Amino acid sequence: MAKPLRVIGFGVGAFTHGMLSVLKEKGCDVSAYLTRPYGHYGPGLVGPTHDCAAFPNPCTLLQDGVDLVIPQSIDWAERPWRDEFLKLGLPILCPTGEALLLERNRDFARELCQRFQIPFPVAQVARNRLEAERILSDNPRPYVIKNPLCSPTSPIHTIVCETVEETRSWLGRIDYAEGVFLQEYLGRAEAGHIALVSNGEIHSLVTNQEYKRAFAGNLGIVAGAPLGGLVEQDPGDKYGLAKALLHPLLPWLREVKFHGPVQVTAVFKDGRWQVIEYNVRLGVTSGPMILRMLRNGPDCLVRCARDEKLSLEFDSRQPFGCSMTLAGYGYPYVQLQGPQLPVYVDEPLTCDVWWNEVARGGDGQLRMTGHRICDVVAMGETLPAALRKAKENIRKIRCLGSYYRPDVGESLWPPGNV
Repeated sequence: MAKPLRVIGFGVGAFTHGMLSVLKEKGCDVSAYLTRPYGHYGPGLVGPTHDCAAFPNPCTLLQDGVDLVIPQSIDWAERPWRDEFLKLGLPILCPTGEALLLERNRDFARELCQRFQIPFPVAQVARNRLEAERILSDNPRPYVIKNPLCSPTSPIHTIVCETVEETRSWLGRIDYAEGVFLQEYLGRAEAGHIALVSNGEIHSLVTNQEYKRAFAGNLGIVAGAPLGGLVEQDPGDKYGLAKALLHPLLPWLREVKFHGPVQVTAVFKDGRWQVIEYNVRLGVTSGPMILRMLRNGPDCLVRCARDEKLSLEFDSRQPFGCSMTLAGYGYPYVQLQGPQLPVYVDEPLTCDVWWNEVARGGDGQLRMTGHRICDVVAMGETLPAALRKAKENIRKIRCLGSYYRPDVGESLWPPGNV
């Protein structure tokens, strides 16, 4: 009998809980390196965990080797132990070196799109407020305000401005420590496409949608993480995002030996898809659902991390997935801190629930410890079936002041619609 694949996730919360849970169900031996001081409960339900506070350098945990490392974010590449980690030669489900710049450096991605004639909105980097206001004066249009370098600790988190005046108002309030990336606002007809790149080829997985605004009706601010998500199996790229925005990059992907996940997020405007950003991860709302959709998911991920030839086998019984987040007291305004309120599950759950910022007290009661309580994830033969199951189950979980978006799936889908 073959030994089970040994997989370690670098991360916390629902994404790590969900990825490791599905991998464990599929026969893998899983563990987690907890990279932040919260969201430990979910991963701890699945297998051994190691807190970065006790193990500042994860290399000490990896001396015996593992078959696959799955980072939740790209911030591992900025850690002082990065070079030592890379020298271990472990398969990492994330590109390295120049390939990592596709997500890390927004202006690098813009220049790459220009080089390969991929549609990209008007965008510039400003070093300070004076330069930013000059850009707005010379080229007045609404801008999405982003940090030039993508990181969970970036001084600027995405601010979507829909008018020139809104942009001008924000330019006086942001932190210019790393400058600012001003990207033309193209509207709300946004969608994404996720693929695996391995052995010099692009393998489409899903087209997805994230519900990034805080409240129903796509109202409120763009939250720190989506409040919901949809995925559809799409190996044939039926909506055309991969053809327009990923495949033209193939010469560069091969040049830098890119292997790992890639996601393009784009807006449909003027009859075409235009890139707004690339990511080199499976995505916090999509990763566990993608694993549910692949019959040979663990093998695909390991082969991708090794840059080997892939053969994807999709489960035709569940081509759609829906994720809904139960947000806690004060979210998305995370400066509002509530007490550790009890979380109640009133009925047995019939789909996946991946826990975020919760913990179980000495009395056995589950309590919220932060602003995002859990993600409820359901799969289905049709999108309405997946939506119905997710909504049925999220209603069974409650906490004082919590809420969710009941309108997931009622707008922004199919891709290209608002």
